[in-house]
Amino acid sequence: MSKLPRITLYFWILKICATTLGETAGDLFSMTLKAGYALSSMVLISLFLIALIFQLVSKHYRPVLYWTVILLTSTAGTTMSDFMDRTLGLGYAKGSLILVTLLACILTLWKLTFKTLSVDDVRTPKVEFLYWTAILFSNTLGTALGDFLADDSGLGFAGGALLIGSLLVVVTLLTFYTKISRTILFWIAFVLTRPFGATLGDFLTKEKGGLNLGTLNSSLILGSILGAVMIYTLYKKNLHPLES
Repeated sequence: MSKLPRITLYFWILKICATTLGETAGDLFSMTLKAGYALSSMVLISLFLIALIFQLVSKHYRPVLYWTVILLTSTAGTTMSDFMDRTLGLGYAKGSLILVTLLACILTLWKLTFKTLSVDDVRTPKVEFLYWTAILFSNTLGTALGDFLADDSGLGFAGGALLIGSLLVVVTLLTFYTKISRTILFWIAFVLTRPFGATLGDFLTKEKGGLNLGTLNSSLILGSILGAVMIYTLYKKNLHPLES
């Protein structure tokens, strides 16, 4: 039995909200609360592993648990990326290259071992573990790539979000109007939503080039949106179980 949600419009809305919240919440831990990147990463990775254990042993799809794990991969990915890029001094470009390589290795291992990368076939603990490992590294990569676009490329937060948003529109059009593998397009979109969330999160929180809402206010707003959409999807499922 699959323990993953169906890939619908609501899935992508929740994914973008969760990844954007992961950016603002990660910065809230590491910078606003001054916990630092290393300590924040250790705490958030520990929370991720605890939530992941519950997800792996669960027998059914549990929306709150699933999106909690997604949120923690995004939050931990934010602090892990910042630790690599800033504390270790690797920089955004080199950090992104390392993470792209690691993600490619994980997906290659998955493909060679189980012959498919389709999320429809994530039905055993081994495949699900690879699924979550890929998500953790894709969300970490997304932070580094988002920061690279916002800072080093000169696009700024809004420009970076607009560029990634445009790429997501292209992927959507390819999904509906071409015969390109839906699995490939899914993973491209999944990776792209993270830098979109990273640049959008920075646009919400930063003073220079952003809305200056701060990490706490932005996290509260995004958390409320995430919760509201999740409640609506659960309500819709109960109301129309065959349509959701």
